[in-house]
Formats: sequence, C-alpha cells, structure tokens
Amino acid sequence: MGPFPPGVESEEQRDEYDKLRRRVLWTLPYGLYVVGSRAGDRRNAMTLNWATQLSFEPKLVGVGVEKPALTHELITAGGVFSLATVARDDRAIVRKFTKPVEVDLGAMTLNGFAFHDGRTGAPILDQSPGYLDCEVRQAVDVGNHTFFIGEVVDAGFQASEDTPVLRMEDTRMNYGG
Repeated sequence: MGPFPPGVESEEQRDEYDKLRRRVLWTLPYGLYVVGSRAGDRRNAMTLNWATQLSFEPKLVGVGVEKPALTHELITAGGVFSLATVARDDRAIVRKFTKPVEVDLGAMTLNGFAFHDGRTGAPILDQSPGYLDCEVRQAVDVGNHTFFIGEVVDAGFQASEDTPVLRMEDTRMNYGG
C-alpha cells in the first residue's frame, strides 16, 4: 500500500490528493504550547502544537519536534523539556517563539518574556497558565520529526485552573499536513 489511494495515478491527481490530505490533517484539533528546552547553559523556547498525553502510569507526554530545530538539538542533548499552555488571551505570544530565542539570563527572559527554570532545568514561561516538566524517556524517529516521550516529573498551574487555553483553531496558524 502506497501513499496514494487506488486510481490516483497522474501527477495532477497526486497533487490534488495531496492538497485534500493536507486540508483534512489541518482539521485535526491541536493545542498550541510553548516547549522549553535546555542543554547545559543553552536554553530555548519554541511554539509547538504536536503534543499529547500517552500514559497514566507512568505519566508520559509526547511532543513532535522537527529535526532541524534548535529545540530538537537541545532536547536530544539535555534529555529534558517543559510543555507550557498558553492563555487564549495571549495568542500573540506564539508568534514570538517560532525562531530560536534571545536568552537574557540576567533578566531571566526569553525574547523579553519572563521565565524560570523548572525542576529539570528546562525553561518555563512565567505567564503560562499551566506547565509540565519532563525528563525524556524515549526518542522515536518519525520521518522529519522526532517524537520525544517524556515522563512528567513536575507540573503546576501559574494561573487559574479554568483559564481558557489557546488552540490552533484560535489562530490563523497551521502546522502539518
């Protein structure tokens, strides 16, 4: 079985099918998060939408990170990551973390946003409503991304537990397909 259904044979049919497949994939519901990474003294924070809980016992979450990303390099080297929710009212923040960040350790800011180091040392934005701090337990090669599976070693709320959190559909952004 190949990547195209039966009857999709010409280049034009493949292009049309690929466009359809992407549109369907874009309708899958996703949250938008800021994932923090650290290796030694190097830190980064990146907007991410491929994240999910995987297990109750142990508490495991997984994040999909594109291989060329600085975050991928730091999670691979450091073995830790944080996953922080974003308040729906803070939707503009996710555009600030689409490229490697400017870290100011004196001011404890990432691109001007205050952060603190979590239990693992991974950075967590102070304004995130909630966060998970994780140690990598497994890294799975999945094409042009790696699926990092992390065990939650710390978690908390930094705002009211019922703060509405950002989802992909709340923005005009898309990633995937």
